[in-house]
Amino acid sequence: MSKTAIEGLEPKLVWEYFYGMTQVPRPSKKEEKIRAHVREFANKNNFEFVEDKVGNIVIKVPATKGYENAPTIVIQGHLDMVCEKNKATNHDFDNDPLKIYRDGDWITAEGTTLGADNGIGVAAGMAVATDPSVIHGPLELLCTIDEETGMTGVNALQAGFITGRTLLNLDSEEDGAFYVGCSGGQDTRGYFELDYTDNNTKLSAFDIMVTGLKGGHSGLDVANGRANAIRLMAQLLNRIESKVEFELASISGGSLRNAIPREAEVTILINPSDEAKVIAICDKFVADTLLEFNVNDPGLKVMFSKNDSKIEKIFTKEFTVNLIKVLLATPHGIVAMSPDIPGLVETSTNLATLGIIDEMLVIGTSQRSAIDSAKWNISNVVKSVFELGNAAKVDTGDGYPGWQPNMDSQLLKISKEVYGELNNSEPKIKAIHAGLETGLLGAKYPGIDMISFGPTIEGAHSPDERLNIPATVKFYNLVKAILLRYTK
Repeated sequence: MSKTAIEGLEPKLVWEYFYGMTQVPRPSKKEEKIRAHVREFANKNNFEFVEDKVGNIVIKVPATKGYENAPTIVIQGHLDMVCEKNKATNHDFDNDPLKIYRDGDWITAEGTTLGADNGIGVAAGMAVATDPSVIHGPLELLCTIDEETGMTGVNALQAGFITGRTLLNLDSEEDGAFYVGCSGGQDTRGYFELDYTDNNTKLSAFDIMVTGLKGGHSGLDVANGRANAIRLMAQLLNRIESKVEFELASISGGSLRNAIPREAEVTILINPSDEAKVIAICDKFVADTLLEFNVNDPGLKVMFSKNDSKIEKIFTKEFTVNLIKVLLATPHGIVAMSPDIPGLVETSTNLATLGIIDEMLVIGTSQRSAIDSAKWNISNVVKSVFELGNAAKVDTGDGYPGWQPNMDSQLLKISKEVYGELNNSEPKIKAIHAGLETGLLGAKYPGIDMISFGPTIEGAHSPDERLNIPATVKFYNLVKAILLRYTK
């Protein structure tokens, strides 16, 4: 169907394996189909593999003949993908293949995330395992599950599942950069008891949607000054409340803990005579807000439409007012910049999701920091806001550790040399304000030597996600050259 997108692209094996992954549904926590795909790949090529009780798979690839005594190298990527789509896109991530297409030097998908994060890393691992031109020692292709919604796969790894002491993590998104450190993260959620009353009013119902925003990765894009749809909706409701009497019937926003929310929507009830006034408030809100985001997030729209369904329940006024205040007070964005690495966000928090779950209104947030104490501090700020807002319960996940850079790494030294020879330039050595599985891998296998790199991916975790074709060529050549140098 969409295989024409990769026709004629090199390296052929990489693109064929990547295309194969786009045709297999692989939402986080629902990796059964992609795990079967990986097992089929191993069986087809007569590779031994082991699968643990949670679904992680390691494929044992024999060395190129003559290099059996070379050190074992682990090539690691995660099988799951973020499943985001535009509201108008009809796509079932549990069952439908992605519709990919080529747009100049980019591969992207129609109205959905592409899954290059981290499908291209897994595809590169499959390619080096089966490419007869690649010289390598013993390889272990480590394919983990559920990276995007908690890293539960890598967290469940047991001693001995991998034996290699050198690891290439292929889950970074910037050509020309080696990542040697990452932030840790955790989630903080507030649960609020719903306070409904019967709708005995003769008010008219209207839907309001904040939309058109870029969204993006809550770590990688937090420094890009993008708007947060949930925060904007709270600000808009606060404006409406100051001018017009209304009742709130429903509210929701965001969809993923690690994505900046692109959309939020409410249903409100107002006097029909106030319709023009509310529309004017919405229009003025857009104009004012674009003064803040006209460069970084200029697509903001507020959609206002009649809702003809029968509204039987509405939130009490007290609940509505309290909820708006909680959302306005919940922090979002950069908390601190790194004093050591210019331009690197050290600590941040994301107001991520808002919705009704099991008869509770749940506000989901996620915190990131390279420093554990800072991560806990901002989590406690969020927790305090929820508790002051009369949350029935606040929970904080155990989170995951950061990855401290090792600038004396032998693997880093070899990789820098190889990169320089291939590109006649020096690679950037960076840390990332996002969780990588390397943090947990380092904790699980103390002393393992690791770097992380990948091709250029833009718009990860959003339907704007796209994979750069020339950067993918460079990426694969780099993987091959590092394996060759390390093996010899």
